[in-house]
Amino acid sequence: MKRRNMPSICSIAKQGVSAALSAALVFQALPLAAHAQPVGLPSMGAASSAELSPMLERSLGEAIMSQGRRDPTYVDDTELSQYLTTMGRKLATYSPGAVPEVEMFGVRDPEINAFAMPGGFIGVNTGLIVASASESELAAVLAHEIGHVVQRHIARGMTQQNQNSMVMLASLAGALLAALAGGGGNLAMGVAAFGQAAAINRQLGFSRDAEREADRAGFQMLTKAGYDPQGMSDMFGRLMNASRLNEGMGGGSWASTHPLSIERMSDVQNRARSQPPTRHVDSDDFWYIRAKMRVVQGRDAVSLRSAAQQLQDEARALSGVRKSAAYYGLALQALQRNSLADAERNWTLASEDGRSSPQLAKLSVDIALARKDNARALELAQAASKRWPDRRALGIAYAQALQNGGRHAEAQDYLRGKIRQWGADEPSLYQMLAQSQERTGKPVQARRDMARYYTQIGAFAAAESQLQQARGMSSDFYEQSQIDVQIKEVKDKLAEERQLLERFKSG
Repeated sequence: MKRRNMPSICSIAKQGVSAALSAALVFQALPLAAHAQPVGLPSMGAASSAELSPMLERSLGEAIMSQGRRDPTYVDDTELSQYLTTMGRKLATYSPGAVPEVEMFGVRDPEINAFAMPGGFIGVNTGLIVASASESELAAVLAHEIGHVVQRHIARGMTQQNQNSMVMLASLAGALLAALAGGGGNLAMGVAAFGQAAAINRQLGFSRDAEREADRAGFQMLTKAGYDPQGMSDMFGRLMNASRLNEGMGGGSWASTHPLSIERMSDVQNRARSQPPTRHVDSDDFWYIRAKMRVVQGRDAVSLRSAAQQLQDEARALSGVRKSAAYYGLALQALQRNSLADAERNWTLASEDGRSSPQLAKLSVDIALARKDNARALELAQAASKRWPDRRALGIAYAQALQNGGRHAEAQDYLRGKIRQWGADEPSLYQMLAQSQERTGKPVQARRDMARYYTQIGAFAAAESQLQQARGMSSDFYEQSQIDVQIKEVKDKLAEERQLLERFKSG
């Protein structure tokens, strides 16, 4: 039966997505049976005697992410990652089975797409966030992706025994090994391997049964987490309408084959109708993050002008938080152009009637820093971080303001406290701590903390280099012994990653 091209929630990212993120999407594209997800986890030879264990799958996901964070399309934005990951973990709390701790990250791409990687890492395109008309629509897509994770569809696809999947997996492992051999800094070999694998299989997706399973698991999470179940139906309808507009044009790279979408749409609609009415009130965060991503995904003059026009139209037509968010987006765009007067004017309009938010507070700090008014930036950041103590972006802004004011001893004390609170989710805190330690004549400690930063992002070779430098600078026997332990730990992790990738390469 010929399948229609449909925009896939789990579709393969476009061929132009570079290196590591393309690699991640290769897993989404492994050739599967046309009508049914395979039962069980068949052996893949050297890489797995019976199955791809959750621990092994997580390790592979971390290896991909260590390179993916270097990708130019990776959105390194604390406000976005905290918002998405908080939503994802809330949804995962209600999953029908065991699920690893999910980690969401943004991808600068206007296409409507999200994708799950091995080990619970989930990429979310800026285009999906901007296209979502409600928070429940966005949550529906994330829940669907978590559904793939909890059902272990990625692991099953990776262990599917056919020639193409083995070639792709070996190519991916080889590219990651090449990046490791270059210290993680040179991805030229990785680009070729990932691009080849993505090009071969970019139109392939999960089986019909797998998509249905992910829908049902996702729907359960969506409703139990308190979101509007109609959000999934509305998003499916949006994807189907977009597909119809692309019919006859060969489909875009985001409009990959999506089996039985009409039947899936009917299934979701029936499930939504069977639920009691739910009115989920969208958070203010959703609207501010959505406006921010409209600006972030602009890559050229045309797309930036289009974003500005859309934000201006929303500012004129809407009211309340949506009007404020539109002016916030315009202020962000003005700040990007270094048009500080326009940025302040739009920020003032966004803050009318006493409206406030963590995003507006962070933007006020950024504007003050752009004006080189460090005293004002410090005052604003301190007040905002006290008002919203759980917001990592504001904590980072306060630490940056302390550093900019030369108050590095205070910055170190503050950062150590935040590392205890957020260190697992915010590796950049170690990097900032190292910078302040360097400025206060603590080169050994600075390199040890830079090593911790590199270790957390998976750059083990860089971490080892920092530790070797630290050991050479130290004349304290006990400190040298501590550093030796750190070096061994990092070397062991690097060896484990290489061994893991060698197994996949030879599998």
